This record gives sequence, C-alpha cells and structure tokens, in this order.
Amino acid sequence: MKISITNKQRIHDVLISDLQRRLFKQFNARTDMFNPSDEDYDVQQTLLVDSVLHCETLNDVNDVICNNQDIFDDYDSINVFTLEGTMNYIFKLLR
Repeated sequence: MKISITNKQRIHDVLISDLQRRLFKQFNARTDMFNPSDEDYDVQQTLLVDSVLHCETLNDVNDVICNNQDIFDDYDSINVFTLEGTMNYIFKLLR
C-alpha cells in the first residue's frame, strides 16, 4: 500500500520519533552490558532515520520495523511485525 504524499511527512515524523525513543531506551539499558559508545548510537540513529525517510509504502515501513525488531521489547509490540500490525502501529502513533 503506497503512502500518499500528504500523509508521508507526518508518518515519517511520528515513526522517527517513536523509533528514536525506543533506540535511546535500549541504548541506556545496554550501557553496562555491552558498553556501546556514543558513536555507535549516532550511527544507529543515522541509519534508522535514513531508512525511515526512504519509506514509500506500508511494506517499506514494515521492513524497517522488522529490521529493528530488537528495539520492540514490550508485549504490546508482538503483533507489529505483520503488515496488519504495522498498519495498526502507525495508526496508534498518529493518534
């Protein structure tokens, strides 16, 4: 399903915001375990934003989410990895 141009920027904004929040939470939780550097975090942020900005369809969004499944750690996120789950996740973010 192609994302219309009028909605694309808003979807990109909320998706980037939520994924950055999740990545930051994961980064802080893993600091003691793996000792990642700020540079690692910056690279991950850059890759994440770049991948979201290249999303043209709902399937692209689903691919981004599936490629970053390790930052979805809560039980409510279990269904987000299906195409229908991704669509519901986006609707939830847009509320």
